[in-house]
Amino acid sequence: MKIAEVESFAVSIPLKEPVAFATRVVEERDHAIVYVRTEDGTEGVGYTLGYGGADVVAQAVESVLAPMVEGEDPRDTSRLWREMFDGTVQIGRKGVMVRAISCIDIALWDIKAKAAGMPLYKLLGGHADEVPAYASGGYYREGKGLEGLREEMETYVERGHDVVKMKVGRKSVEEEVERVRVAREAIGPERTLLMDANGKWKNKQEAVRACRRFAEYDPYFIEEPVMPDSLDLYREVNESLDYAVAGGELEFNRYGFADLLREDAVEVIQPDVTVVGGVTEWMRVAQMAACHDIPVAPHYNWDLHIQLLAAIENGLWIEYFYRDSDVKAFDDVLTYPVEAKDGMIELPQRPGHGVELERDALEEFRI
Repeated sequence: MKIAEVESFAVSIPLKEPVAFATRVVEERDHAIVYVRTEDGTEGVGYTLGYGGADVVAQAVESVLAPMVEGEDPRDTSRLWREMFDGTVQIGRKGVMVRAISCIDIALWDIKAKAAGMPLYKLLGGHADEVPAYASGGYYREGKGLEGLREEMETYVERGHDVVKMKVGRKSVEEEVERVRVAREAIGPERTLLMDANGKWKNKQEAVRACRRFAEYDPYFIEEPVMPDSLDLYREVNESLDYAVAGGELEFNRYGFADLLREDAVEVIQPDVTVVGGVTEWMRVAQMAACHDIPVAPHYNWDLHIQLLAAIENGLWIEYFYRDSDVKAFDDVLTYPVEAKDGMIELPQRPGHGVELERDALEEFRI
């Protein structure tokens, strides 16, 4: 089996209206899309969220990485990962190039599982046939207010979720405390509340002051209280709180996660397969975390992450967004959108990683 062709391009899917978190307003969701095709006609797909740079990632795949893998055996995922990473170390190591490596690696594992006639999670080891999902939301919108937040959280509970997540950090501490209070009231005392600040706070005083104010509402974790490269600050905040700090959605490769774990900076890791270096590197990170008894709750991309979480023993939750929340829009190009039922997602049994994209829809949104 040999790789015959690599195709890469970018799409941008608009939201119906702008949505915001602590540090940014979002009007569209752009993704780099990668297809890897073999000489026998097997096709694998990979992708990553672009945050405004999807076309740059797609160009990196086409101009730098594709020549490295064309003509190679797609099943040699470990060797090809190392060759792509080492071959771009001067211009990569993190950021755009590792996202590009992620896209190709995901596509290679899709081919590998299809060639084996197995769903990816079974090929990777198979630990569970369904995974728990938390409802992710609590974003900011013009005119939403506290009652809008309450209604949203109540909807997630009605849909069967015992774990929900909300955004914090965009407003004053006093206003955010009120938002957290309303969310806790909406879900009740027995359910699990998660919070995400998207790197909002700039120093220990700001972060700890805010997070301690939230403590009376019994959050399970605060995600990204500070910027992802501030490891000392991460550790100081983690040491100062009675509940967990989570992070890692913007961390690249095993070496970045080794630093997080070595510094005791987080108690829950959130690797994103489309960021960290693909399936090859995601599994290495998850297994390294298992050595420290650290749970894994991956960021976004539930369509892919269900396969990975179902293959490991230290999986915690899948992050799941309902399309009607109009926060994530990737469902619009999927042939088989994943659905949560009573807070659980059942693993599809299609060979490969299970994600199939609608080419007509991709063309509609193509950049």
